[in-house]
Amino acid sequence: MKATYKRYDLNFKRPSGTSRGVLTQKETWFLFLEHDGKTGIGECGLLRGLSVDDRPDYEQKLQWVCKNIHLGEKVLWESFVEFPSIQFGIEMAFRSLESENPFVLFPSEFTNGQKSIAINGLVWMGNEAYMLEQIREKIASGFSCIKLKIGAIDFEKELDLLRFIRSNFTSGQIEIRVDANGAFTYDSALDKLNQLFGFELHSIEQPIAKNQTDKMAKLCSDTPFPIALDEELIGVFTAQEKADLLDKIKPQYIILKPNFVGGFRGSQQWIDLAEARNIGWWITSALESNIGLNAIAQWTYTLGNLMPQGLGTGALYTNNIDSPLVVKNGSLWYDPKLDWGKI
Repeated sequence: MKATYKRYDLNFKRPSGTSRGVLTQKETWFLFLEHDGKTGIGECGLLRGLSVDDRPDYEQKLQWVCKNIHLGEKVLWESFVEFPSIQFGIEMAFRSLESENPFVLFPSEFTNGQKSIAINGLVWMGNEAYMLEQIREKIASGFSCIKLKIGAIDFEKELDLLRFIRSNFTSGQIEIRVDANGAFTYDSALDKLNQLFGFELHSIEQPIAKNQTDKMAKLCSDTPFPIALDEELIGVFTAQEKADLLDKIKPQYIILKPNFVGGFRGSQQWIDLAEARNIGWWITSALESNIGLNAIAQWTYTLGNLMPQGLGTGALYTNNIDSPLVVKNGSLWYDPKLDWGKI
């Protein structure tokens, strides 16, 4: 078996804002496998400044994987616990290699084009006019679940945006999720949650920064509407650490990004622990190219979670790889009649 890798920089169509800054480019790495005339591809979706494996020796680790690919998926996966995006790339590449079609990792009614996955429409941070423009566009495109990134502009203006949605659409018509990306201070968080409560929101992701477990636990206990942990899960590696975190914070939801939490296996471990504690969950992509998004979407479909998932990031880039993934009426489809582009 031969393994190689290459870096691929994805360029945003327009700068995309989060509470951690504005993104113009996204670095990703592809892992290629060749064996007996077949090929496989995986994506190691590193996100600089957020991924726990954002380390200077990242490329060296990919070199090591390629030199030691003979060790096989299980040994390699277990060797990279502290590099969850590499774990995911390994899982994906081996699954792709073993598949009849290297892009159909989990054959289903989704990959046949018969069924779709409900997704949320993502509204990026920006000035009020830009965010309002995105909200109108998402609703006009048929989304019934809108996710707003908040925490970067004036909070009162963000409340105005929510007021606009709710003045036109009930919670039964449009579900609203908000993502603070840890932007609130603990001292202000509960007051802001109480103000947000009036807009009948589905949930808020990560209201305060991670690694404040006592404070997050208190917020999850006192919150007037559900809190979902996102960044809080990054860097929590063992099953015992995961169980301890959930037992301490007791969130209403957790959000799983496979590239951040150890791929399919790492995500499934979180799901099993969450379900045992009656904690809800959904899957979100982490700005991967269509290669990684495709694998995540196919796997997500097999899980049977009917909540809107966070898988609508395929159209963000000017140089994404052409794929059969299509967003229609607030759902993600796989159109088998469409071809994959060259990588």
